[in-house]
Formats: sequence, C-alpha cells, structure tokens
Amino acid sequence: MTNEYDERAAQDNYLWDGSGAPDPEIQRLERALGRFQHHRPVPSFPLIEVSARSWSWWSEIEASAWTPRFAAALLVVFAIGSALWLARSPGTPAIARDGWDVEVTPASQDAETSGPARKNTRLKLGESLETDAVSKATIAVAEIGRLEVEPMTRLRLLQSGSGRKRIALDRGTIHATIWAPPGQFVVDTPSAVAIDLGCMYTLHIDDAGSGILRTTLGWVGFHSNGHDSFIPAGAACPTHVQSGPGTPYFEDASDAFRAALAQLDSVEANPSMRKSTLDTVLREARARDAFTLWHLLPRVNSAERAAVYDRLAALVPPPPGVTREGILRLGATMLDFWWNAFDLGDISLWRHWEQSWTGREHTP
Repeated sequence: MTNEYDERAAQDNYLWDGSGAPDPEIQRLERALGRFQHHRPVPSFPLIEVSARSWSWWSEIEASAWTPRFAAALLVVFAIGSALWLARSPGTPAIARDGWDVEVTPASQDAETSGPARKNTRLKLGESLETDAVSKATIAVAEIGRLEVEPMTRLRLLQSGSGRKRIALDRGTIHATIWAPPGQFVVDTPSAVAIDLGCMYTLHIDDAGSGILRTTLGWVGFHSNGHDSFIPAGAACPTHVQSGPGTPYFEDASDAFRAALAQLDSVEANPSMRKSTLDTVLREARARDAFTLWHLLPRVNSAERAAVYDRLAALVPPPPGVTREGILRLGATMLDFWWNAFDLGDISLWRHWEQSWTGREHTP
C-alpha cells in the first residue's frame, strides 16, 4: 500500500514540476500535444487595483451560509435571461402561436445534411405528427426547446402559445431539450404526465401505453392521480398503464437492485416473495440510491415502511426536524425536508407547479 502511495505521489510531482517518475500515458499526451506548445514570453499586464469595499461586499456573501443557494440563484437567473435574450434576438424566429416548425428527414440521414429528402412543415394545435419506420423529425418547441422524434412515433400538439406547451405522446420515442423555466413543457402519456423542470430527457412509450423516462440533465416530474416520481439526471423511471409512474432509480445501480425494484413495482408481484424482494432492494442500496428508498416509503405497507426508513436513515441521516414517527405516518413536510438533503434539487419547485396544475394545496 505504501509503495503504491509513493508511486502515485511521484507521478503527481511529475505533473507539478517535472520531478518524479512520469506516467506513460502523460508522456504520450505530451508528445501528441507538443506541437501546439507556445514559446513566446508571457505578456505583462498592468496591475488592476480593486477597492477594499468591493471585496468586503463579496466576502460577506462568501462567508454566508447562503452561498450555495446564492450561486444557484445566479445560475437560474442567467439561464432564464439567456433564453429570453435568444428568444428575442433578431436571428431567432418569433413565437409561433399557431403551431411549431417541424423538419422530417429519413432515419438514416444526418440532420445537418440538406437535400430533397428533407421536408419542412408545421404542426398545428390539435394536429398529430406520425413518423414511419424510415423517418424521424425535429420539432422546434416554440421558443423554449427542441424535440427529436424517433421513427415509429405518434404525438399530438395539445397546447402552445405564450404559456404552457403541451403534447401527447401516444407511442414511440422523443428526446427533449428544454431551456424554459420549470413547468412550461408537459408531455401526456397513456400512463403518466411528464413535467419538465428545466432539463434534457428521453421518453419512450410502447404500443400498450407503458414506457420509461431517462433524464440526462436537470430533473423531471412524473405524475398520475396523486402518484409522483422525481427523476434526476442519470436516473430512469418506468411507467405502467395499470399503476402509473414506477419507482425511479439511478441507472448505475446494481442489476440485483433494479430487478428487485421492478418486481416490487409489478402489479403481478408474488406477495409471498415480497419480503425477500424488498430485502434485496434494501441490501443492495447505496447512499446514491437513497432517493429510490425515499420513493418507496409511500409505496410499501406500514409494516415494510419501518425497514425502508431504517435503511434510508443509515444511508442519509434525516435532517433536524425529521422524525421516525413523522416519516412513518408519511408527513409530507418531513418527506420534502428529507428529499432536499439528497442534493438533487429543491422539491419546492415541484410543489409550486403541482399546485398550479391540480389547484390543490400541499398538505403537511
């Protein structure tokens, strides 16, 4: 162990000042990039005097416990401002209130390639778009994003204009890239509603109406009849016609974890095997899988909930104010506080938009 540590330290010294044993991979990169080396002397720049007042202002912010939230707020404001600027810039098309621009291409053709095989059209309110086995499409979602539509997909435009954009995905696969504020892009499916919270994701629905959603950036809410699932980047969530959104999971979880979770979600699960299946999920769960166990709390019976709580508390201790008794009775406020301890995004975003969709208050 000591020799391995000394060898690594020597390689680190080589990166800093050239001493120590070089790593062969580093040497290979140096040779490959050496021709781009800059040989001129470093230019001298005048010293810029910064007033103590400006630094003291930032230091007060930096010392504050609110620094992460302040930085996050700045990023959100910047993202929204950039989107609005792009939407209003001269090179950006005006908001299309009567439909969305669609470009249909052969499935084997690069989207950047021009040619007679490409077809530009518009998808108007109430109309449907259906790709066959040899075509795909790109849809400009007004001023807020883009959809890539795979072959054998059928979708309908339900709502557009200056407010919420909404489509129905009857079957097939879409890849959504949305840069609008949370809650402005909604996708209805036969088994759940996907609500974008500022992200990129892929949604597939099979011919029976079930499917799966995979998030690559940000997070997405899956909703059906008061049954909610939250899917952060790197996670996936199935949806079933019979039961709605399933339990989400990170896609790098173990095979045993994912298989047992799918069995728990199944409406045809064998009750006699349920305990061993749940035991597998709890045993295989990592700290990263805490958010999956959080979703399980309201989906298991009261006898199983205590075991889920104990494993979740061992992985991510409940924050102050969150009690075992409150979680076992599914206190909504405590559940939300615990979610926020996972560093996956503030759940109040979801609660705000959920209230606007359903008109109901979030009860503690």
